[in-house]
Amino acid sequence: MHRLTVALLAAVDSAVAAAVGVAVVLAPLTLLWVIGLAAPDWGALWPASATIWQFGHLVPVDISFTDDYLVAAGISDEAATFTLSLAPSAFAVFTAFAAVRSGIRASRAEAWVTGAASGMVVFTAAATAIALTSVNPIAATGTVTAIAAPALVYAVPLVTAAVVTEWRESSEGPIADLRDRIEGASERWREIPGEIARGIGICMAALVGAGALALTSAIASRIGEILALYQSAHVDALGAVMLTLGQFAYLPTLVVWGLSFVAGPGVGLGTGATVAPGGTTVGVLPGIPVLGAVPESTDSWLLMLVLVPIAAGAFAGWVARSRLASSGSEGWAPRIAAVAGIAAGSAGVTALLAWVASGSLGPGRLADVGPDPGAVALAVGGEVLVGAGILLLSPRGALAWMVGEESSERADPAPAAEVAETVDLGAHGVRAAPPVD
Repeated sequence: MHRLTVALLAAVDSAVAAAVGVAVVLAPLTLLWVIGLAAPDWGALWPASATIWQFGHLVPVDISFTDDYLVAAGISDEAATFTLSLAPSAFAVFTAFAAVRSGIRASRAEAWVTGAASGMVVFTAAATAIALTSVNPIAATGTVTAIAAPALVYAVPLVTAAVVTEWRESSEGPIADLRDRIEGASERWREIPGEIARGIGICMAALVGAGALALTSAIASRIGEILALYQSAHVDALGAVMLTLGQFAYLPTLVVWGLSFVAGPGVGLGTGATVAPGGTTVGVLPGIPVLGAVPESTDSWLLMLVLVPIAAGAFAGWVARSRLASSGSEGWAPRIAAVAGIAAGSAGVTALLAWVASGSLGPGRLADVGPDPGAVALAVGGEVLVGAGILLLSPRGALAWMVGEESSERADPAPAAEVAETVDLGAHGVRAAPPVD
């Protein structure tokens, strides 16, 4: 495909990603405004929509209420100013998926550098335009952060997807040359980078799925408390819909909270409040319906959930060992490197997810909400290390039946000449004497 065509398609992808993200916020806010206040005030709708879009792309928002609003709402002076940084990450997830799709297409069109550059420039320009036209005295964002954070949310998945696709599929170019040099340098090590990446993907898919399952179980078991919080909010049908949409925007964040719970460290819900398998301490929480899923106490059997990351690491190790055995990669050093790479990579990705899923949700005790990235990364890394190590570092003969390896302890077959000297003489099976020279 022509480079100009690739550049145009990448630019369209990034522009659509930015436009759809803003429209998803602007459309329901406009509907709410029209139904509640008649004629929409675009001078207020646009800054509000743009700020929410920026907030969803990991931009911290500084809230400053006026004195008149504090008096009317009955809010204390201590809560007049605070920072919101716990992002509704559904916006960032949508942007990241759009970037991945664009990066893969640019790579397959054999012009990934052109496509990546075009997409990043256009999305950064869109973020700049949004930042410069959405000044809001109540909800303020730093101009540099408001431009850089959305640009990175788009650029990092875009470049990563393009480079990975180049590594896997391209037959020429600098990345393909680097891959060929690495694979040709040593037959023992050529499969290790791919197996590490595959193992990390397996572990993260299993952990995210376990987090989603934990979240679903919590919501199903405490649906009564969630409905009670909806009723106590005293909102009409439209308000209930808007409240639900706002909670859906935090769905990826809640899934990461479930992942952290499964891994063991749990989730902090403000100063002095923690939800973890080993114990739960919950104080007064905001009246957000989905927080009704937070259990008041936990049972000790939930500590068994740490077996899930261990099992994920074991499965990743089994896949890696099977493929290494079939490709002829032998030796302890490559397997140790595979175990360390899978564990470290899983810990790094988990730390990034935990960082995105933590931040400030309000003033006072809500200034620090979410999982601790360091603790979650350490737990996941150790658990995956144990699971992957069991399968990848076990003695060769112990798991031969699982991974299809040939055991070194198996007896060598008898030489053909000796077999030929065995003669079946009736029912007695007498061995004939060797011929005399």
